[in-house]
Amino acid sequence: MTPDVDHAKRALRAELRERRQLLSERQRDQTTAGLTAQLDALVAAHGAQSVSCFLSTLTEPDTRQFIVGATARGIRVLLPIMRADGLLDWAVHDSGAEIVEAAMGVPEPVAEVLGPIAVGEVDLMLIPAAAVDRTGMRLGWGRGYFDKTLGSMERRPPVYAVVFDSEFVDEVPSDAHDERVNGVVTPTRTVGLSPQS
Repeated sequence: MTPDVDHAKRALRAELRERRQLLSERQRDQTTAGLTAQLDALVAAHGAQSVSCFLSTLTEPDTRQFIVGATARGIRVLLPIMRADGLLDWAVHDSGAEIVEAAMGVPEPVAEVLGPIAVGEVDLMLIPAAAVDRTGMRLGWGRGYFDKTLGSMERRPPVYAVVFDSEFVDEVPSDAHDERVNGVVTPTRTVGLSPQS
């Protein structure tokens, strides 16, 4: 990564992090219903019986209502668990499972751990992002877990990043290891960004 790209990424992440922290509880509540409806419609459009998703933190678009509803409808939902080698293990969502705060404040389930290849069997991946641009380039939070996971997959299902409306932008800084997504989901819309979406 060049120093200029690294600096641009850090600056944009800091701006986005601050914007998210300024959202009121009321604003967050208003986005949850819209995001849940968008995610439910996307799953239905893909006929997905198995998806991967992430447990949102307090500042991320709220995925928890979607996860609970999808599980109740019989959809198998895999949740990520961070590994020391930078890849992700996975666990099947269980409404009764304990949720713990893992490294860097990321919520993870306490459940039977499936290896990194488990995600290759899902019909649709829903992943976090700081921002996504109109070419499908995703800016993550700098830890690289999802870029490594996507880059290591033999068979990649459609991948959609979940962001707030203002985080779907014209362009994000990127370098060679960054992975593109097939679409973006916000509380008000779902946009396909490639022929695979």
